[in-house]
Amino acid sequence: MTSDTDASTHVSAVAGPLDPGTADAVRALHRDAAAVDGVPPLSEQPLLWLTEPEAPVVHLLARSADGTLVGYAQLDVGTTTRVSAELVVHPDRRRRGVAAALLARAQEETAAVPGRRLSVWAHGDVPAARAAAGAAGLVVVRELLRMAVDLEAHPPAEAALPPGVTVRPFVPGEDEEAWRRVNARAFAHHPEQGRMTSADLRAREAEPWFDPAGFLLAERDGQLLGSVWTKVHPPGEAPDAGPDEAVGEIYVVGVDPDAQGLGLGRALTALGLTHLRDRGLRTVILYTGAENTVAVHTYERAGFTRAAVDVMYGPAPEAAPPAG
Repeated sequence: MTSDTDASTHVSAVAGPLDPGTADAVRALHRDAAAVDGVPPLSEQPLLWLTEPEAPVVHLLARSADGTLVGYAQLDVGTTTRVSAELVVHPDRRRRGVAAALLARAQEETAAVPGRRLSVWAHGDVPAARAAAGAAGLVVVRELLRMAVDLEAHPPAEAALPPGVTVRPFVPGEDEEAWRRVNARAFAHHPEQGRMTSADLRAREAEPWFDPAGFLLAERDGQLLGSVWTKVHPPGEAPDAGPDEAVGEIYVVGVDPDAQGLGLGRALTALGLTHLRDRGLRTVILYTGAENTVAVHTYERAGFTRAAVDVMYGPAPEAAPPAG
């Protein structure tokens, strides 16, 4: 999310996938903003949803008088209780009312369903985003931590799998539905990860970075208990990475609730780190909610430290009624 002040901007709303030309313009806008701010303004999911027919989104396109795309917002309208948004304004068009116009239209779209609330992600928690959120009356309601580990300083621990548990690579075309069922159970209370659809999974399998050898499934007696999914960012593409440095990521670690308490999360994390180390990577990152203190402590024991934070802005929580 980026900030600006006052001027007229035309904002249109598009439901359904964007045409290829418009999607390319959004990607270019995203790249231009990332180059200036040092952090990508849109996360992976909105970029994948630009042209996805099944995506539960509304696209907001902010154009100047000559039709140039100067701002973009994507609204996740997949639930009836809240709308989650991500937005970006071109660096050359900031402080001209673009972010204010996008946020105003996002509020209108949100209000189309009574009782629905708007929240907006700001990646990197940059000052411009704080200014835009403050002007719209939004406050920080959630934090997403980016954590990092240097595998030379903190080599992966030995993976201690529970008795009877074996690990194998994901098999495309065979394991999708079983994995998605366990993932939904593992992240039942997670507002994004727990809603991953078959289309979302297929989209990631089609990405250049997808490697089934780094997508490990833990089973016992043929039943899937959990998984660790890793990702490799090419040189220069990961946050804070040097132009010649490839960076690994613990992309998703999920454990079925029925298998909690076995130490499987720690073991899977260790296996993922070992896989990335064996790929020749030194730095590994991951993302986790700041409120998930159990996961944060698990990653800290593995050597991860906090590197950055993304914040979600939303309406201020309603004050509790006075006692008595």
